[in-house]
Amino acid sequence: MVTSIARQSIVIKCKLKESIMLGNYEFYYAAGLVSKLTGVEFDVELPPKQLYEAVKKTVTEYEPKNENEAYLVQLFMEFKPDETVDEQMKELFQWGLTEQRLWQE
Repeated sequence: MVTSIARQSIVIKCKLKESIMLGNYEFYYAAGLVSKLTGVEFDVELPPKQLYEAVKKTVTEYEPKNENEAYLVQLFMEFKPDETVDEQMKELFQWGLTEQRLWQE
């Protein structure tokens, strides 16, 4: 349940362009999306703050291809992760990495 809510939250936020990432669940899904979009591999086993720094560096150098991707970059620039991590977050990262319905609710 948490995984589908986190995924849907990121999709809606990128479409509406009116919100921020609220927690590590959304962050991990979004990090997987960034990996998919950029082709850059990230180590999902890194602590959240280290993973965030790696993803942030990548999105800073990434040229978004549409408005949704541009807002995804903005979400990362404003996010502050905490040290919370669990298996669902890693599952969300994999879901983002293998997403087949990009930007579909």
